[in-house]
Amino acid sequence: MKKSMRQSRIEQLINQYPIGTQEELMEHLEEVGIQATQATISRDIREMQIVKAQDGHGHLRYTIFKAGNRSEEERLRETINEVVTGLTRVEFVNILKTLPSNGNLLAAIFDDLNLPEVAGTLAGHDTIFIISPSAEVAEKLHDMIAGEMNPDIVH
Repeated sequence: MKKSMRQSRIEQLINQYPIGTQEELMEHLEEVGIQATQATISRDIREMQIVKAQDGHGHLRYTIFKAGNRSEEERLRETINEVVTGLTRVEFVNILKTLPSNGNLLAAIFDDLNLPEVAGTLAGHDTIFIISPSAEVAEKLHDMIAGEMNPDIVH
């Protein structure tokens, strides 16, 4: 099977079912007659920018990172406003606290934008470290993030 056809089917399955693991995804693919190795599935997930995010019921599930017609910058602003609960800058690192299960999603957005202010990110369940090239650049990024945060959150 061609990669494009397999990835198209993966997208359909992820949108149709609450799939949260590579094993579940492989099972769904097998049910529709598609055989793929774990390494292939892992590569597809990376290429398709599939991340885990919390659904409306509090369960982690795969979702396609790029959604709708929103630009990546708009998606960044909206996600910061929706999920960031705290922001601290220490020298050249910004530390963001997020709602549970949203660290990886937000870090993926920062990574995908390739902003000059971001040398790299490290994400966990609800915390992201954003490393900048210098303290001055980190301060600019801090101010940008703070400006997008929900105004009800004290930072």
